[in-house]
Amino acid sequence: MAGSYGLEIFDVQLRRESIGTVLRIVIDRPDAGRVETPDDAVGIEECQRVSHDVSAVLDVEEEELGEASLGQHYTLEVSSPGLDRPLRHEADYRRFVGRLAKLVTTEPVERQSAFSGRLRGVEDGRVVLEEGRRTHRVPVALIKRGQLVVEF
Repeated sequence: MAGSYGLEIFDVQLRRESIGTVLRIVIDRPDAGRVETPDDAVGIEECQRVSHDVSAVLDVEEEELGEASLGQHYTLEVSSPGLDRPLRHEADYRRFVGRLAKLVTTEPVERQSAFSGRLRGVEDGRVVLEEGRRTHRVPVALIKRGQLVVEF
């Protein structure tokens, strides 16, 4: 469904919460092989279209099965990864060169486990992050969590 709009599924979560079952779908643009800016982000109109399509499919399935596949009461949420999106793969660090990011490592690198600065790329399996006058080279394999930082 997302593919028909030039998008891809970034994440899917199905959770039981106090309000009932919640199906969360996060959509994104495929990596275009170039550095992206906030203007390239998925918009609300695209989220609405995908939500409408997913809802229609779930309704048809419910009619065919004669029961609600996600439970009697469910909430469908479709969104983008957000301006402070997680960085999960080496390609993400290339895709967002020039943007501010923060990283947390599984073990200390250069005597620290938390970094923040401007992404400068990936070299030899290491994320290059510029923090003021310092340049950090953090092995991708040691990154536990990475995400973009919103700039105002």
